[in-house]
Amino acid sequence: MRPFRFSPTWVAAFVLARALPATAQLPGAQSDPLARIREAAKSNVEACSTTGESLCAQVAPRLIQNAMGESALAENLRRLTDEIGGRVSGTPAAARAVAWGVTAFREAGIDVHTEKYTIPATWSEGATHLEVLSPAPFPVHLVSVAWTAGTPAGGLESGVVSVGEGTDADFSKIGSAAKGAIVLVHSGPLRTWDDLFQEYMNAPGIISRAKSAGAAAILWMSTRERMLLYRHSNTYTGVIESLPQAILAREDALRLERFLVAGKNVRVRLDIPNKVGGPAEQENVVGEIRGREKPDEWVLLGAHLDSWELGNGALDNGCNAAMVVEAARDILRTGERPRRSIRFVLFTGEEQGMLGSWAYVRTHRAEMDRARVAIIFDMGIGRVTGYMLGGRHDIESGVREALKPLDSWGADQHVFDAPLGADNFDFLVEGVPTLIANQEEANYLPNYHAASDTLDKVDLLQLKVNTAIAAVTTFGAAERAEPLGPRQSRPEIESLLKATGLDAQMKIAGLWPLWESGARGRQP
Repeated sequence: MRPFRFSPTWVAAFVLARALPATAQLPGAQSDPLARIREAAKSNVEACSTTGESLCAQVAPRLIQNAMGESALAENLRRLTDEIGGRVSGTPAAARAVAWGVTAFREAGIDVHTEKYTIPATWSEGATHLEVLSPAPFPVHLVSVAWTAGTPAGGLESGVVSVGEGTDADFSKIGSAAKGAIVLVHSGPLRTWDDLFQEYMNAPGIISRAKSAGAAAILWMSTRERMLLYRHSNTYTGVIESLPQAILAREDALRLERFLVAGKNVRVRLDIPNKVGGPAEQENVVGEIRGREKPDEWVLLGAHLDSWELGNGALDNGCNAAMVVEAARDILRTGERPRRSIRFVLFTGEEQGMLGSWAYVRTHRAEMDRARVAIIFDMGIGRVTGYMLGGRHDIESGVREALKPLDSWGADQHVFDAPLGADNFDFLVEGVPTLIANQEEANYLPNYHAASDTLDKVDLLQLKVNTAIAAVTTFGAAERAEPLGPRQSRPEIESLLKATGLDAQMKIAGLWPLWESGARGRQP
């Protein structure tokens, strides 16, 4: 496919119209659409400072124009998704993605290097197969859950029992029937962000109950309709889960469930010949623009580069990896260097438990006192409505100040959520302020980790809007006179974990012991 090519003027006008709320009133409604963008960006002349003459206020219109004009963004994303495709950590495709990142930064004129670290294990799926032996054979569509052990050689033949939604009460109800059986877990359809969050938070408890009950394997009902399959991992440490598990197409799982409800004995042969390897070296890709006054202080703009392989990882998270490269290019093209350095990081190992960002923090732990903020994009191409501030009320005013040039864009609806599962986590537990772009769902959830996560799902114009927001936020945070907020002490971090409920999430995910020991987070 040829690169997308659009007139910069047309793109700018169209994207701005899509980015703004319908009620937004733009000053200076000239016929020139780029002039309207410049006026919108300068609508608050005191943006980023109290003088009205700050560098970030002057640079913001240029950042916006760069982001919305012609660029390598679409072609870079096409190369990553169509030519490399799914990029599972520890595979040759992941290595090709790292090479892609290095090339993309270099072509953008950004100084770039890679940083190595080791993941605990590698994993790939074999020819997963489920044969229904009784009461009525039919073809079943399924995939292995990622980072799980396979079945014994030759497969596993057993009866299937339903454990409902896998609660304590559900397992108590079936009693000893789960021992040696393959348990089927019922899942509701995925509709909201909360549904996805609960899917992840419920899984560890269900797995623990299945092990305690002596189950031989778990079959998870897909949360997607129309036979759509996807890949998840239920580990946050990169360690292979010992219980074999697979995700069944929703319609097939419901058919098995109806057999069981009708009182039929369901017997199957399950073969999950996964390939598991030992520790493997991986790399993060790091670009940098050095600050002019305080080069040893830095802000970070990051996204994860790895993905699952059923689709080609366009929404999760190729679009944002390409966006980070483009934001770096757009900042460099202004010809202005911010007060502090900006690091642009493409993390690998995110899908296995944010392993790449954890490694980055470990490598740079001696520098954490000079880390001013970590800004992460990881929610597809939905419109940015603001940022999740990770429980840090003290940084809200600084974030609003950095975003003043975009007052008319509706990207100021910040929340204080501190969710688990993005590359901000290890910075947060080191006490560094973090921002996660809070985005509308758009088409993210139906395609999340699924075979349908392909390049055609990416709204390039909205991605350009998000690039402008990322670039303005990052430059503003790097340029402002004072840091957004201080690095927190360990007691302050622990208070934040409790106040936000992140401590409970960490306990469910098995990360709390790593926090308590100091292996993950600020040292005791």
